[in-house]
Amino acid sequence: MDHPQRRHVDAAEKVVESVETRCCVVGAGPAGALLALILARNGVPVCLLEAHEDFDRDFRGDTLHPSAMEIIDELGLADALLRLRHTKIRKANLMTGAGAVVAAEFKRLKTRFPYITMMPQAHFIEFLVAEAKRYADFELRLGARVEELIEESGGVRGVRYRDGDDGWHEVRSALTVGADGRGSRVRHLSGLDAGTLKTSPPIDVLWFRLPRAPGDPEGFIGRIGAGHAVVMLDRLDEWQIGYIIFKGTYQQVRAAGLDALKKSFAETAPEYAERVAHLKEWKQVSMLSVESSRLKTWYRAGLLLIGDAAHIMSPVGGVGINYAIQDAAAAANVLVEPLRRGNVTNEQLRRVQRERELPTRIIQTIQTFIQRRVLAGVLGSRQTVAVPFLIRLLLRTPILRDLPARFIAFGFRPAHMRPELRGK
Repeated sequence: MDHPQRRHVDAAEKVVESVETRCCVVGAGPAGALLALILARNGVPVCLLEAHEDFDRDFRGDTLHPSAMEIIDELGLADALLRLRHTKIRKANLMTGAGAVVAAEFKRLKTRFPYITMMPQAHFIEFLVAEAKRYADFELRLGARVEELIEESGGVRGVRYRDGDDGWHEVRSALTVGADGRGSRVRHLSGLDAGTLKTSPPIDVLWFRLPRAPGDPEGFIGRIGAGHAVVMLDRLDEWQIGYIIFKGTYQQVRAAGLDALKKSFAETAPEYAERVAHLKEWKQVSMLSVESSRLKTWYRAGLLLIGDAAHIMSPVGGVGINYAIQDAAAAANVLVEPLRRGNVTNEQLRRVQRERELPTRIIQTIQTFIQRRVLAGVLGSRQTVAVPFLIRLLLRTPILRDLPARFIAFGFRPAHMRPELRGK
């Protein structure tokens, strides 16, 4: 199998170095890193580009659901991954002013992984990249900021990027995969964002961190109070706090002052009230604007978008990282053989979208329902909030009570690796 080849060109042509490979993956998030690993271990030369110098980002999703863990297990890597430091969420508790509700319990699910694995996303990506580096067909380039698509003969033939040292470089490839997240540069450069479909009302989430004590519960805590909704995610030594607010009200929250935010959190989660003393200035708070959407078309000749580059997910259910991982698995299933031959057709790219579009549409529809019928009601109320009767009935009915856990754990029609692409 051919390996990436380099040729140097005249600096007057702007590009100082050119690399030729079979697949160029832009974005070393979970989807991009996993796809690059699968391709490299199956004999497809691949170059993975990441705009940053490392994989550590603030407030990235740290939840690996059973659907994702099953794919990692099919690749023969789950045991090694679970040797890294992590915690397990076995049930999701929702606290309201009217009492506690177990919103989802995973122990009854028929899977080797009846829990959500909580692991810092940077550690997960580092694990995938370290595994990929074992293969000669893998190349990683950090600090590679993609600025242009190479377009020739009616299709995309790679990318041009700049780094901090010696200027412009290009990667020429049979296929370019944009896996560069919700702010995807590749999506913008391709023009595919012109076909964006909005799928849920926008919300804003304020993220900050508070210390975690040895006696604290593990995993996930959800709180809804009078006009407030808070999620708390266990990140080993600290809690990652998500404070949900109406879209466009950040400036009002900011104007009310940090003390008002701390007071609001303390009222919603009183047993953690004393820890807000660690929140001393606004720079400790990050605001994430969330507006879920998906593209009408995920591909062009020579180009495929996956993960948040193709469909931006709401944080409801924490499914974004897991759908991105499933996208990577589905893309590998379809594209390994064509990439070995060096010829990927539009029909093969269309097939990837067909396999992943319906599960994405269904999960986004459910997320939209929850945002409009539950979150909007919570944020708009100044009275004690209780879980609606029909939802409480569902959670208590044996034949129905596992539906929320299945929705969170697997989504709809989860992807799996083809047998010939599994662990070696």
